[in-house]
Amino acid sequence: MQSYVWNLVASSIRPTGLRRCNTGFLSALQQRRYSTTHDADIVVIGSGPGGYVASIKAAQMGMKTVCIEKNPTLGGTCLNVGCIPSKALLNNSHYYHMAHSGDLAARGVLVDNIRVDLDKLMASKSNAVKALTGGIAQLFKKNKVTLISGHGKITGVNQVTALKSDGSSEVVNTKHILIATGSEVTPFPGIDIDEETIVSSTGALSLKEIPKKLVVIGAGVIGLELGSVWKRLGAEVTAVEFLNTIGGVGIDGEVSKAFQKILAKQGMNFKLGTKVTAAKKEGGIIKVSVEEVKNPDKKEEMECDVLLVCVGRRPYTENLGLEGLGIERDQRGRIPVNAVFQTVVPNIYAIGDCIHGPMLAHKAEDEGIICVEGINGGPVHIDYNCVPSVIYTHPEVGWVGKTEEDLKSEGVEFKIGKFPFLANSRAKTNNDHDGFVKVLSDKNTDRILGTHIIGPTAGELINEAVLAQEYGASAEDVARVCHAHPTCAEALREANMAAYIGKPINF
Repeated sequence: MQSYVWNLVASSIRPTGLRRCNTGFLSALQQRRYSTTHDADIVVIGSGPGGYVASIKAAQMGMKTVCIEKNPTLGGTCLNVGCIPSKALLNNSHYYHMAHSGDLAARGVLVDNIRVDLDKLMASKSNAVKALTGGIAQLFKKNKVTLISGHGKITGVNQVTALKSDGSSEVVNTKHILIATGSEVTPFPGIDIDEETIVSSTGALSLKEIPKKLVVIGAGVIGLELGSVWKRLGAEVTAVEFLNTIGGVGIDGEVSKAFQKILAKQGMNFKLGTKVTAAKKEGGIIKVSVEEVKNPDKKEEMECDVLLVCVGRRPYTENLGLEGLGIERDQRGRIPVNAVFQTVVPNIYAIGDCIHGPMLAHKAEDEGIICVEGINGGPVHIDYNCVPSVIYTHPEVGWVGKTEEDLKSEGVEFKIGKFPFLANSRAKTNNDHDGFVKVLSDKNTDRILGTHIIGPTAGELINEAVLAQEYGASAEDVARVCHAHPTCAEALREANMAAYIGKPINF
């Protein structure tokens, strides 16, 4: 209709009249043509795991919902350049590694002329991403969520403007605003990322060829996962880590040590307690300068053809209009919120990576659902101690709750129950038995305080431990639950049995 009105007015003015026409009048007409105003109950800024789930939940609860997304596809970092593509590459590179390393041959499966078709490997990853991001678009249509493309900026207490790349905009007047803008790669001072040979996690998911030598800055979750991918495909990989442990924040110390030994046995190299001071390109080679943290005089120069920088992520909270509303960010760029996810402006909320807590997709999803339920009068509760973490290497690592180090520092008396996968029948028959299950329970009440798993399907097994801990189960509760045989889950039961009575059955 707006386009029809503009064309009608323009066609009714002769060229000479058009030149003499009031330019302000024409400007107003053009503005009407290229901007739109909507009304909504809630505007969600961002369509990552937290944003798209919150949008769907709000629509299901009867709210007129608008979601604003600046990228051409939905799903945020997780679906586009994070969780999903990395898991596709981890899974498929593991198959190649099993064939190439002789693992399949040891199982009686003989394969000759083993090669990597990197283009097909990447196509498989891209197909998975396309299917899932397209699935969100369909869910938006199904649940009647209005999607607006553009950079969402809060331009009033009850107003969000979507700024588009062509200079136009769409304004949404709304009762509630939910910030779910996620996070972005933390830059490394002095190192320019070109996503070709000096790459972030984004570039590492789309390398054009397998590196001969890959240096990874950071031995946290992302560095270990992507380092594993390219190690399996044939690269010589060295991870340089500032800390003296691998696995990042929250991993149990005993698990971390076992994890490092297993990855080292697979061929991954580590330089722990070491920091990178500089990196430069010279004739197709990247020279990386490092030094020991405790002994800065001990320096070394490493060479590689690809450098992966993954020193963490930071909240994406720039140019959201926060300052104009009095919403201040903390020193890490996070948006402070209260227990119901409200900012200092009561009708403006925030969830996910841009607030406190672990930067995990499933944490953001839960916050999105709970926040929207709270806006509609429901209870708001989330126990961050019951949010699991997983590293999708092989073996996988999964944990929830307190570590042994946490409990010691807090002065909590606890019991330890451990069970190795070497003694688990399913892991043994699968010839996949590296690792163990470790359960920490209260010495006096037997309540489960933490569960730590390194081994086959740890990412799946940890969810049983999460459920038990969320409901306040004791180690005895899990030990007395019948588990199917033979399964790797029996190792979790046996570890709880060991925590409860001090002795498992099968070890």
